[in-house]
Amino acid sequence: MQSLQEFHTFSLPVYAQQIVEVTSIEQLQQQWSACQAAGQPTLFLGQGSNVLFLRNFNGTVFLNRLLGIQHSEDNQFHYLHVNGGENWHQLVKWSLKAGINGLENLALIPGCVGSAPIQNIGAYGVEFKDVCDYVDVLDLSKGEQFRLSHEQCQFGYRDSIFKHDYVNGYVIVAVGLKLAKDWKPVLKYGSLANLDQSAVTSQQIFDEVCSIRRSKLPDPAEFGNAGSFFKNPVVSKADFDNLQQEYPTIPHFPQPDGYIKLAAGWLIDQCDLKGYQVGGAAVHQQQALVLINKHNATSSDIVELAHHVRQKVAQRFAVWLQPEVRFIDENGEVDSEQAIS
Repeated sequence: MQSLQEFHTFSLPVYAQQIVEVTSIEQLQQQWSACQAAGQPTLFLGQGSNVLFLRNFNGTVFLNRLLGIQHSEDNQFHYLHVNGGENWHQLVKWSLKAGINGLENLALIPGCVGSAPIQNIGAYGVEFKDVCDYVDVLDLSKGEQFRLSHEQCQFGYRDSIFKHDYVNGYVIVAVGLKLAKDWKPVLKYGSLANLDQSAVTSQQIFDEVCSIRRSKLPDPAEFGNAGSFFKNPVVSKADFDNLQQEYPTIPHFPQPDGYIKLAAGWLIDQCDLKGYQVGGAAVHQQQALVLINKHNATSSDIVELAHHVRQKVAQRFAVWLQPEVRFIDENGEVDSEQAIS
């Protein structure tokens, strides 16, 4: 057994039968085939920033370390082809240094590039889908690569086809990003709205986003965590109108389809849950959306805490929170909402 503690940001004392750092597609194909022949479960991890291990993993964990960035351009766009093992935040920094704008709102999101399409990561008014040109996928059972266009990825809120049709036996090896040279800043959320639309630079947005995130989110080196634990819930206009009557100041964000997105952190905060603790797990004092490994937490501590938070929010607001974090048991991913229900 090999320790997974340093390979996931919750930093729980869990183990895998084997851990393999993947640096080439050929190596990945060979090792994965060996696991299949042995009937052994497999799991692909980037930097483990969005997973909760419920118990030891009874198989091989592959760490995506496929590196490389290629840049091309035409009159209108910059095009980046980025291998899946690249660190997402370092990519954002690299792009700004190269004079390429458009990723600045997505600064300091933990994890690697290959994980970004799965969750359709997003922050401060920008989502991965807004910059995605294509995603390159390896079908391990056939040993073949194929490319999905932006449309074929079926992106939704923290959702994509990679959570459904391409869950098992597929791995994202690279993504293509398409960034307009005619850059327009996105300043819709939080303190970004205070910036001057006509004069702001992408570097200023990057700096502000980093400042906001660092002030709210705990450093995983100090308190293990997976960032935002719950998705921001989306409710119907009728349900929102009822909530707003009772809570006139409720933060809300109208969606293109007529639904209303709510702020999960605000809902949790209204239930006075900041600092609430179960065993070694706690709701973060500065940001209620984050559950932390405060002191030698176990997986069951975090699950029990998430259950408690979900129940309290439902009792007060009749809104059921869903985890954003992926839950992994001994054989692979399980239904996270069911696990905390």
